[in-house]
Amino acid sequence: MSAWHRYDSPLLPAFHERFEQRWGEGTAPFLDPELHEEPLPRAQWVNPDTGAALAVVPVWADDDDTHRSFAVFYLPPAGDIWLLRPGITGYIQSPAREHISLRNDAFKKAVDHAEAFLHGPDTH
Repeated sequence: MSAWHRYDSPLLPAFHERFEQRWGEGTAPFLDPELHEEPLPRAQWVNPDTGAALAVVPVWADDDDTHRSFAVFYLPPAGDIWLLRPGITGYIQSPAREHISLRNDAFKKAVDHAEAFLHGPDTH
């Protein structure tokens, strides 16, 4: 049985800290722990046995927060941060019904990729 389990509290500050350590201060507004309700949707898992964590979050560039994508970030127990590639998960952030459907499809694809990383491709 896997020690990985869902983590539904606000994003772990470690994601923000490690991202900015690697790519520079101010590069991760989408991981800012001060944004308790944003960005949504998101999914997180932790492994208390190893101290590792995994998150699926929407990402965007500072100059364009409407064109978004989902990224899967893995925090290995020994530090650092890895970006796992779930494939194309782009969508437009808006209240339009068709955009919400595209966002939900992109989120599902990223979550499926994350769960395959955690549990293997045939077990999720």
